[in-house]
Amino acid sequence: MPYKITDKVYNLCTSSSTVSDELARDPSLAPGKAAERLFRSEAVRVLEKKPPKDRIPATADDLKRAYECGRFGETRPSELFLRVFHDALCTLEHDPLMGVVSPPLMGSTGVLPLTVIGPLPDLLRHMANLIVRAEKEVLIGTNYWMDSDASHLITNALRELNQRAGERGQRVVCKMIYDRGNIKQLADHHHIDSVKEYMGKGIAIPGPDEIPNIDMQVQNYHRPALGTFHAKYAIFDRKYGVIQSSNIQDNANLEMLTHVEGPIVDSLYDTFLISWHKEMEPPSSTLNQPAEADAPPTFQKPSFHTLFSECEKNGGMPNGAVSETRMPENLCTAPVYDLDMAGEVLRKRSVMSATTTESAMQVVTRHLNNTTHQMRNATAPECAPVDAMQPYIPHRPHAPCPMALVSRKPWGAPNHSCVYTPQNEAWLSAVRNAQSHVFIQTPDLNAEPLLPEIAAAVRRGVVVEYYVCLGYNDAGELLPGQGGTNEMVANKLYEELGDDEESRSRLKVHYYVAKDQVMPVHDKFKGRSCHIKLMIVDRHLGIQGNGNQDAQSWFHSQEVNLMIDSEEVCRDWLEALRRNQNTHLYGKADQKDGLWYDEDGKEAPGAIGKNPGHFAWATGIMGAIDRVRGVGGF
Repeated sequence: MPYKITDKVYNLCTSSSTVSDELARDPSLAPGKAAERLFRSEAVRVLEKKPPKDRIPATADDLKRAYECGRFGETRPSELFLRVFHDALCTLEHDPLMGVVSPPLMGSTGVLPLTVIGPLPDLLRHMANLIVRAEKEVLIGTNYWMDSDASHLITNALRELNQRAGERGQRVVCKMIYDRGNIKQLADHHHIDSVKEYMGKGIAIPGPDEIPNIDMQVQNYHRPALGTFHAKYAIFDRKYGVIQSSNIQDNANLEMLTHVEGPIVDSLYDTFLISWHKEMEPPSSTLNQPAEADAPPTFQKPSFHTLFSECEKNGGMPNGAVSETRMPENLCTAPVYDLDMAGEVLRKRSVMSATTTESAMQVVTRHLNNTTHQMRNATAPECAPVDAMQPYIPHRPHAPCPMALVSRKPWGAPNHSCVYTPQNEAWLSAVRNAQSHVFIQTPDLNAEPLLPEIAAAVRRGVVVEYYVCLGYNDAGELLPGQGGTNEMVANKLYEELGDDEESRSRLKVHYYVAKDQVMPVHDKFKGRSCHIKLMIVDRHLGIQGNGNQDAQSWFHSQEVNLMIDSEEVCRDWLEALRRNQNTHLYGKADQKDGLWYDEDGKEAPGAIGKNPGHFAWATGIMGAIDRVRGVGGF
């Protein structure tokens, strides 16, 4: 494993050779062929099963070399960002496409106008608006797609897009990648679904007769046995990109989406082409329209700036006033769309506002229940307006900031050989180089390489605060080699710290508590859970995307993650997370054993504690089967 950026990697990153550019020159070329021509290998080649524990820190010259490997323009990344970027780049030595992006596009810049933190439909409503406003192209990647209320938000938007395109006399290209188990993937990992397949039971994507103005093509991608396409992202007209935590299927999760614009969208676009691999029929319609050629669109709109001037009139608060009427929500049974992002934000604020007949907390409970048609009651007290839940978080217009894609390829073999990837090295490097604070939110945290870095960080004086779910996919995590449940791992970490009380005090484990609750709800009840995947280090470096801190994401799944260097955006993220859940108030684990207890010393209903018993492996097998079927959490 190289400790420095070799001449090979440096030359790859500083060249102008990308898969996107190859296809722009020859649209009939399959992206996989372009990748083979440029980088000589499509297959993952792994030389080392485990990265060494001891690393040689990058020197000032190494960091300068890393800076030159990115397209950072006039921005100047922080030392922490460059250290993490340097370590992620080193993984390209054995496979230039280990990060599923052409090396020159791995480091870039961009802006982030909007973050969504809310139940899954809130993310899909933003995607639906981007779909209907598209003029040329929609590219969607998702792990799992299931015919559901959630998917209807997207298919309704496709029908609306079809109508608008017809009225303009245009055609729109739409391509979608998902991962639904199919025996054909044994011979063809990138299986192109027939119209009959993607219109079929359980999927129900509209066919050509229903959306004649959209050229739809759907790919079912999986590398057997365990190489899941777990990525969740989309690109619209090669102007807007979203990276999210959510699949497109009904569930009770709190999720997170970031909307990016600027050159980083070209990096996401390149990732989509490489993932697609096969010849595109028809070709992408934006091959010669890079995002870097134009200014980020949202910040050019006066309506977006007005959001913040109105906020200032209300003492900095986006809401809090009692409303007599609300704007209608975009529902799968009654679609409604907005002209621009500002309209979406105002609609969401209206939907989440209290009225004379419904309190703010009652609004939250109804909003969280609607996702899965439950009737769970709120147990949390009313909160002050400053703490009110706001799923749509617009970010003030800002200059482009350093960004990078720190992703990973899928690895199908049932072993842990594929660990040396940009994603994993970025996570490890971020924790290893943290100076004061690490925040992590993830459904599960049990990846074996991460645990010693967490222990080392708290021992050297860094506060490590992480939020996980109680019982999330416990059955699957009990399988041998999967790392164990969140309770088992938290207990293991505190035991590892032994009698070092100062280090113990700096490790702060929390179990997710929904905004309307006062205790964790075990995931088996499918009522309140969290699927966010986020790391924020020293309050200015954020890594957000698809990857969980579990064995599957660390060793097998294809993931797409965005790394951003912005104190302003990270501050907004931390504040939004505080407002949109009660984990910080009611979810803290006991620092003696890592378990959650109520005021009477009892664990939450459903909790299995630190010792799941001798037959946990049997439960694990059933959990693995459910996960492959799309039933378990993933």
